[in-house]
Amino acid sequence: MIQSMTGYARHELKAEWGTATWEMRSVNQRFLETYFRLPEQIRSLENGLRDRLRKQLQRGKVECNLRLHIEQKAEGGLSLNEDLARSVISSANWVANQSSSAQLNPLDVLRWPGVVAQQEDDMDTIQADVLGAFEACIAEFIENRGSEGKALERMIEERLEGISEQVTFVRGRMPEVLQWQREKLLGRFEEAKVELDPTRLEAEMVMLAQKVDVAEELDRLNAHVVETRKILRKGGACGRRLDFMMQEFNREANTLGSKSINADITAAAVELKVLIEQMREQIQNIE
Repeated sequence: MIQSMTGYARHELKAEWGTATWEMRSVNQRFLETYFRLPEQIRSLENGLRDRLRKQLQRGKVECNLRLHIEQKAEGGLSLNEDLARSVISSANWVANQSSSAQLNPLDVLRWPGVVAQQEDDMDTIQADVLGAFEACIAEFIENRGSEGKALERMIEERLEGISEQVTFVRGRMPEVLQWQREKLLGRFEEAKVELDPTRLEAEMVMLAQKVDVAEELDRLNAHVVETRKILRKGGACGRRLDFMMQEFNREANTLGSKSINADITAAAVELKVLIEQMREQIQNIE
């Protein structure tokens, strides 16, 4: 299964100690880049969270945001970091004196991160729950990216079918094109009243047929269609490989257009380039 690099997931955990809400979103990126916004109480887990994310994703710019609400328990009182509280009060008083602001509110001091600490046992439980919620959010996130990947795969399959139809059309028209070119050449000789040796005429026609022959390009286009479908079936992180296939498609379409001596063949070459460009744009979203 292929995955899109764009996705979103939200997972909320409710526990006795409070709530934790994870949000993940990602956009296109050549490599994998991860960004975390975490509360101070969970900051120590960031490296571990980043490693877990990298084990399951290959490409994309991924932003992870955690909103944490810890309910204070009435029983057991508060665990106060007195040294930090004194430092906060001293700094706040200095700012108040400099700006002639209102007196310091003690509740503001208590709200300062780290002044009122959770007991160690409680934080161990909270961190374990947060990690579990993170894994659940990753699962939803990957599922979301997979759903978008399926939609991209269907779109690419439709364009591949369109390319096969154009190849079949051009292959079927080539005998008529060569006959038309032969008649056109003979008509010019008749207008100029030039008599050619039949052997020489056949040799000229063979050279012309070789010059405008596109069988090799058509065969390679068909081979690219087969290979692209094989990559899609294999799935995984295949965005770079698919992007390379689009370059190969473009090369053959350009050659086909340069050899065209007929309006129908030229139109087919243009349609091929349109289909290839539509695929290329969407492949930029594939992991």
